[in-house]
Amino acid sequence: MAGRQMLRGGVQWRQCPLAVRDGALAVLLGALAFAPGIAGDGMALGELPVRQLDLLGMVVGLGQCLPLFLRRLRPGVCLAVIGLCFCVGQVRGYAPNFGSEGLLAALYGAGAHLRTRRLVAAALAVAGYAALAAVLRVLGSPERTVDYITFALVLAGCWWAGEWVRARHTAAERQRAFEVQSAAAAERDRIARDLHDVVTHHVTAMVVQADAAQFLLPQAGGRAAESLETISETGRRALAELRFLLGALNGPCDAQTVTRGTATDTRIADLVEQVRRTGQPVEYLEEGEQRATGGGPEVTAYRIVQEALTNALKHAPGQRTAVKVGYTPAEVVLAVTTDGAPSNSAVYVAATRAGTRPAAVEPPRAGAPVARDGGLGLAGLRQRVAVFGGEFSAGPLPGGGFQVVARLPLEAAL
Repeated sequence: MAGRQMLRGGVQWRQCPLAVRDGALAVLLGALAFAPGIAGDGMALGELPVRQLDLLGMVVGLGQCLPLFLRRLRPGVCLAVIGLCFCVGQVRGYAPNFGSEGLLAALYGAGAHLRTRRLVAAALAVAGYAALAAVLRVLGSPERTVDYITFALVLAGCWWAGEWVRARHTAAERQRAFEVQSAAAAERDRIARDLHDVVTHHVTAMVVQADAAQFLLPQAGGRAAESLETISETGRRALAELRFLLGALNGPCDAQTVTRGTATDTRIADLVEQVRRTGQPVEYLEEGEQRATGGGPEVTAYRIVQEALTNALKHAPGQRTAVKVGYTPAEVVLAVTTDGAPSNSAVYVAATRAGTRPAAVEPPRAGAPVARDGGLGLAGLRQRVAVFGGEFSAGPLPGGGFQVVARLPLEAAL
């Protein structure tokens, strides 16, 4: 309970304005400058005879710590004011006080947070220190040259520490920017693969239905109307997915976009039913219970089955296709198997719609275009599965036909 409260308090503290957080450090040093026991534990350079504290001494003492509320907002101004007060305190010979430690914090803040004219600020700091050392020598300071050099190295170390932290933060920001750009590029590649899957699947189904409708028009107006209705529904579905994907491609790529995948439902059973309506004989078997994993595996599984059924429609229309999906607590296993060799889709679907099946299906006419998959779909699926650390294989079967098998771990998505 106490740990949770501390964590909540830390978050609220980080949400406070910078001036408030740095102001707390300034007030703390200001209080310690007058605290008994440690008030005199400050930095001294000149070792001049101690002057009695007066109003100017009090102003100078507070001026070495209170400006720290500008440490990150105006680091140059903060260093200039604190440095001037420190120089005045040393030249006047006031006794050291703990507030002089603010000079170290101001130097660190300048190195870490000064954004412009950094070389000019560093040159002015060096010149100011050299002038202070010269004035102290004229006033009879007993410090040796090595003492001034050692003190200067301490001050320079504070500035360098700020520079080092600044360099680390800059490198981290560049790395984050690179990761964001890489994620955006990867997301756009994923959307491009989605576009390929959507267009190929729905347009293939539309072409099959259109060919079947042309064959059926002279024989059965009702069945032809059913084919035309399927074409219309498939076209609307394709347009909906394309609008969503193009909107995601034009907009920012974020985690929600990656999780959603597409605007459509990713139920494989609905996809199988849609393909069945084209006349393709598809068997569907689902084992186990589907788990909600945030969208990634479901979308990938849906796309695998969609691409496999699309290829079956293009290259083996009329041949039996079996879709098997198995869910376990740790993974989902997909297998899509298509029997036989390619046949003419229009002839097969027309015969199926009419209630008869030809004894032999004629091969495509010489010179007629034959759909061929350039491999982009299967290559994209292999990349998708690799993202989740899964396994993917696709290839012809020894006895004829084609099979796509994928294994998607679910734990990687949680």
